[in-house]
Amino acid sequence: MNSGRFPPYLQPGERVVLFDGVCKLCNGWAKFLIRHDRQRRFRLAAVQSPQGQAILAWFGLPLERFDTMAYVEGNQLFVRSTAVLRILDLLGWPWRAFGLLRLCPRPVRDWAYDRIALNRYRLFGRYPSCLLPDPDHARRFLHG
Repeated sequence: MNSGRFPPYLQPGERVVLFDGVCKLCNGWAKFLIRHDRQRRFRLAAVQSPQGQAILAWFGLPLERFDTMAYVEGNQLFVRSTAVLRILDLLGWPWRAFGLLRLCPRPVRDWAYDRIALNRYRLFGRYPSCLLPDPDHARRFLHG
């Protein structure tokens, strides 16, 4: 199935957040992570980037239309609400408090997540192409 122990571009212990690079909401999420990830635990990659495409392929996920944010920790993949809650937990307080949402059954959390994800362009808009990271933030993104 997978040719290596870890997805392409990732080293042991690395974490990467895959997001839709043309979605305004998703880009806002990426900027939020850059601002609040003071310990620099996460790297970022747009699903449209070569790195994002390679990681999606490694996990056998669709390459053309990927309607969720994904979080990769080592060789484990997390999607939807589980990915968001896992990331917020690692950001620490006050963001860790959102972990209380785990009390809600995952199918219910994922249903709510999907309503937003499937309507994100209509609700928040989209960019005509992937935005390039600011030079200050470029090191936070995966590179070839």
